[in-house]
Amino acid sequence: MQIAVPNVAGRTPGSTPTPRSNDQVDWDEFDPDAYLTKNYWSLRDDDRMIMTVVRDFFASTASVGPARALDVGSGTNLYPALAMLPFCERLDLVEFSASNVAWLKREIEEFAPNWDDFWKIYAERDEYAHLDPRAEIARKARVRQDSVFRLPARRWDLGTMFFVACSLSAHEAEFCAAVHRFTGALRPRAPFATAFMVNSTGYQVGGRAFPAVDVNAEKVEQSLVSVAYDVRITPIALGADPLRPGYEGMIVATGKVADQG
Repeated sequence: MQIAVPNVAGRTPGSTPTPRSNDQVDWDEFDPDAYLTKNYWSLRDDDRMIMTVVRDFFASTASVGPARALDVGSGTNLYPALAMLPFCERLDLVEFSASNVAWLKREIEEFAPNWDDFWKIYAERDEYAHLDPRAEIARKARVRQDSVFRLPARRWDLGTMFFVACSLSAHEAEFCAAVHRFTGALRPRAPFATAFMVNSTGYQVGGRAFPAVDVNAEKVEQSLVSVAYDVRITPIALGADPLRPGYEGMIVATGKVADQG
């Protein structure tokens, strides 16, 4: 059952209200092709800046070896997973939407040419330059359908979660729960990278409305303070060509998981 909410940008009065909580959304109806075309068919300047931050962070903190990596809520975005390829032997892509799971399973077999421009950003560093990313992701990646809220504890050695916690609900409590469940799935001292939309009012995919929570740098930092250390918050300013209406930029947060006993 949906509940009435105030009108927000991108929705006209009298239309179906955007769901407010995670369990009000039929995530299996998410349109991966529409989302891919809008967001990742070509490399945007904001994604380039995000990737540079994440690339340099992992290259300076993660060890090359037999680690197990986690990307949560992968959707139709491969570049968080690609960022971890040099530093893991197994790469788990955890995604809740059945339509996105099907897309991921097809894509990791041999990803499309649009991702080549994304990989070039990583390959500017030696840690990435020698890899064949198509062969590596096909060999290492496994797609698993599951929820961020059901992740097991302390299983992975490094991780990413991009545009997930801020885009699965309009409730700040669910945002915080997703962040804590993600970091809790990583082992102590594991490096991680996360990304968030700033003050998002919700978003449309294939004509369907999806919820978001209006977080900013302070709220992101507060969500991580009890579960991580060496946290660095990097704002990505809203450029001249915004991705869509209803947000005020992006945030990258990197750090290491705290030992909570």
